[in-house]
Amino acid sequence: MKVVGFAGFSGCGKTTLVEQLIPELRLRGMRVSVVKHAHHNFDIDHVGKDTWRHREAGAYEVAVASDRRLAVMREFEQPGAISVHALLAELDPGVDWVLVEGFKESDLPKVEVWRAPSPEYRERPARYGEDRHIVAIATDAAPADLPEPTRLPVFDVREPQALVDWLLAQGPRFDYAPPGPSAAFAPAPIHPAGAL
Repeated sequence: MKVVGFAGFSGCGKTTLVEQLIPELRLRGMRVSVVKHAHHNFDIDHVGKDTWRHREAGAYEVAVASDRRLAVMREFEQPGAISVHALLAELDPGVDWVLVEGFKESDLPKVEVWRAPSPEYRERPARYGEDRHIVAIATDAAPADLPEPTRLPVFDVREPQALVDWLLAQGPRFDYAPPGPSAAFAPAPIHPAGAL
């Protein structure tokens, strides 16, 4: 399995780029998974649905499956940061590529998505000068207009085919090797009702 991250500030176009890369990789015969960092109160369930009712009743995990899909929802009793490596361990290891959106502080090889300032988008600092895990830049700016010079490959964010060509050509550098067990998330132990 090959893993590449996509990092950048909110509104810079990470989701749009990842959305465009998926079909490009699929056209080349690749199975693709996505891991996305979300805000702490996100939910994929709906009020009143059976799975929501089970979670509200106190289930730690709810798995729902059909002949077409599987979803597992897990409630953490105590807030805590889950590592991207713990999420990657949950995926099917037979997938060809995993595109990771967010987790900008991770140690994964990442493509920085940097957007030029405009009336709709205020100027944001670039990370590629300080983050050694950034291996390329996808931008709507010309390379000469980036905040600082770079030797990293620079791709037009509007041309996902070129980025996919590069990712496939650089394939071995994205082979995923999980870190040791300390990188995982250890949620608080579950205590029976009334026990402390």
